[in-house]
Amino acid sequence: MKIIYEDNHIIAVNKTVSEIVQGDKTGDTPLSETVKQWLKEKYNKPGNVFLGVAHRLDRPVSGLVLFAKTSKALARLNNMFRDQQIKKIYWAIVKNRPPKEEDELVHFLVRNEERNKSYAYDNEKANSKKAILHYKLVAHSDNYFLLEIELKTGRHHQIRCQLAKIGCPIKGDLKYGFDRSNKNGGICLHSRKVQFVHPVSAEEILITAEVPDEPLWKVFEKFQETSN
Repeated sequence: MKIIYEDNHIIAVNKTVSEIVQGDKTGDTPLSETVKQWLKEKYNKPGNVFLGVAHRLDRPVSGLVLFAKTSKALARLNNMFRDQQIKKIYWAIVKNRPPKEEDELVHFLVRNEERNKSYAYDNEKANSKKAILHYKLVAHSDNYFLLEIELKTGRHHQIRCQLAKIGCPIKGDLKYGFDRSNKNGGICLHSRKVQFVHPVSAEEILITAEVPDEPLWKVFEKFQETSN
């Protein structure tokens, strides 16, 4: 577990593709419990440790996950996420060049619970939810393209589904049309940054999560560092 930010009210962790944020039917130990145990040991707390899940990522996705250490912070973070007051930046590696170098995607997503999959439509459908993201092409290698995505809404599998809709399924994402899986079982979607006003101190906070320690990710990260 890699802690990338901590104060009295918030803790941020860089999640690997194998970890789940909250408990599910697999019975695997969730990241939330691992963080709780870490806090209990670090601060030698005798009783239960409070930890609120303010931010969730799908299991095959890596990167920054935000937790609240106090109930006050959790309530305020939940409101901030709901009101789109937290800027969420993701990186995605895709095989195909997107239709435009930069664009805002607006779709209507319908979730199929049985298949655990969402479907994107250009027009509103029954039981659909509006999904908005902005992407820009920021780098490419011989075979892949790196997109930086600002997520404007938080829908089920939103980035995966919307990118697939424009012909750019994420590397390793079999569920949304990529042709083969990654060796680690994850997909090349990474929660890269969050930026927000701290819910208690009112300070401006920017947290960045290092990309996975894999050759393709490192090539793109190095490219970004040299181009900035």
